[in-house]
Amino acid sequence: MIVYEGSKKSFKRDVMNGRIASNIDKLFAEYHIPGGQLGEYRAWENSLPRLALVLSDNRIPENSQIAIEYQIPLTSKRVDFMIGGADEHKYNIVIIELKQWETCTATSRENVVKAYTGGAEREVAHPSQQAYSYAKLIENFNEDVRINNIGLIPCAYLHNYKEENRGQICHKVYREALKDAPVFLQDDSEALQDFIAGFIKKPSEKDLFEIVEDGKIKPSKSLQDSVGRMLNGNKEFLMIDEQQVAYATILKLVENSVNSDEKHTIIVQGGPGTGKSVIAINLLAKLLNNGVSCFYVTKTTAPRTTFSKSLIKGEHTVAYLRGLFKSSGSFINAPSNTFDCLLVDEAHRLKEKSGLYENQGENQIKEIINATKISVFFIDEDQIVTTSDIGTVKEIKKWAKALGSTVHSGDNLKLLSQFRCNGSNGYLAFLDDVLQIRETANYDWFDLDYDLRFFDSPTEMKEALRKTNVNNKSRMIAGYCYPWVSRSDKNKMDIILEDGFKAQWNFSTDQWATDPESFEQVGCIHSSQGLEFDYVGIIIGQDLTYENGEVKTHYEKRDKGDKTIKGIKSSKNYELADRIIRNTYKTLLSRGQKGCFVYCEDKALLNYLKERSERAQKKSVVYEIDNSEPYLKVAEPISEYKSKE
Repeated sequence: MIVYEGSKKSFKRDVMNGRIASNIDKLFAEYHIPGGQLGEYRAWENSLPRLALVLSDNRIPENSQIAIEYQIPLTSKRVDFMIGGADEHKYNIVIIELKQWETCTATSRENVVKAYTGGAEREVAHPSQQAYSYAKLIENFNEDVRINNIGLIPCAYLHNYKEENRGQICHKVYREALKDAPVFLQDDSEALQDFIAGFIKKPSEKDLFEIVEDGKIKPSKSLQDSVGRMLNGNKEFLMIDEQQVAYATILKLVENSVNSDEKHTIIVQGGPGTGKSVIAINLLAKLLNNGVSCFYVTKTTAPRTTFSKSLIKGEHTVAYLRGLFKSSGSFINAPSNTFDCLLVDEAHRLKEKSGLYENQGENQIKEIINATKISVFFIDEDQIVTTSDIGTVKEIKKWAKALGSTVHSGDNLKLLSQFRCNGSNGYLAFLDDVLQIRETANYDWFDLDYDLRFFDSPTEMKEALRKTNVNNKSRMIAGYCYPWVSRSDKNKMDIILEDGFKAQWNFSTDQWATDPESFEQVGCIHSSQGLEFDYVGIIIGQDLTYENGEVKTHYEKRDKGDKTIKGIKSSKNYELADRIIRNTYKTLLSRGQKGCFVYCEDKALLNYLKERSERAQKKSVVYEIDNSEPYLKVAEPISEYKSKE
């Protein structure tokens, strides 16, 4: 949606009469768009008059088309300013990202700068990266923009930025970003005029922003090819056994149904590490390559960021591929059957309401099924970890029936073998039993070829974990027992434990799982669910203890800002709180592929877990077969086997 639209002439008139900010603000209210806050209002007041001065250049036609605050479909991102027209060869739209910064600081992180914004010093995307990604999102997902051969030219204008600080915003680490989208500072206003005038030399014969607004959402062929090439040979996403069966089953259903008007809902069930995400990523690549309008969807930010980064491999030139990865709250206003296929990973984490304050939309499951012909839900009901998680098989089937969508589920869509924790299904069963989630057959034994260690000191655990971090695939993760004070004060520590242990919660920019600098930080359930690491170091807080032979949960020991158990006190649904805490720690304890290190604040719990683990490891011995008998039988452990010689 475009909030403000007009010509260069009408835009300049609104600026000259001092009403540009109030006009935009009124349109926000009229269109019922979230936003239009005081900070934005002041930004319009300060930035748009400066841009009007730039556009006063006579080389730029008076009837050039202007659009302000364009919200890119299926994202919460808004383009600050666009101006449309034509040159000698084609139609063009110049996209301008506006900032009021006077300075910033370069960082070692890819296309990230540190700047004072939103009332605090924050690490944010470089303005050139922002503008470039917005242009690529529109270009690669708007079929009508491509059909009409509309050029999208991104840049950034920092009209307050001081010349003496140029070295930071234009640091050599941002070379690629600056090449794709140049940045213009306070002293570069004439250069910005030249830049715009080079692309907007005459008015467009077409309504360019109508094409942008109403264009069909369909990924471009180049985008399809890029994903396929990147996935080819990527060992992180190879499929085996029942993963291949489920993949082939879903692929066939989509191929048979995509060109019909019928709706289909596919439910894939599987526990931690069974390859749900692997199947989803492979389907994304295959279906895109087949020309199917397809997106990967998840409520949890961490998998979207990490999987897209795994495909992109850090190449700035294909950063727009991240547009294939959507939030589950993106489909509130999507018309029915807008897409061919939506692949919904971590479906157990879906919510009723969307938005920052969970006050938008009706029901994410309903909205997703409505928005697409074929919806594929990857789900594990045992990984529900907040009171607002509504993703269940029953709920999915309910909305599928209501929306006339045929449901597909069954044994060929159930994943049993898991490939995390060194492939030990017994370890997961052991966790169920030891955390007293449910009694299992593997209560006292499992095929343990897994580095499971327990530590009395959190500092010793961290240092042992550091030695395993050779490939940047080891991380510390904790339960929600510690306030996030560093969010507002970067100098403060969030988690302070015995033995001098101090740490902050994970990066707020969603790159904690992959950023090499984040080893020193501690992740949470939201930043780690759906991901796996080589080794994990788990901090179990005071919300889980061991008393009188029982593992007990204490929701009141969780941090007051923890929203995962929101409403428990008023609803008195203590059974749900108990389930959430146990599920949370099972999820965290199963994140490691090669090993898991554990520290508990409650020493009784630490000793209990250690004793159970040691007992299991003693019984986890190699078995031999007695070939003296004419048939095979269960052998005795070597430690108890007596030679017959």
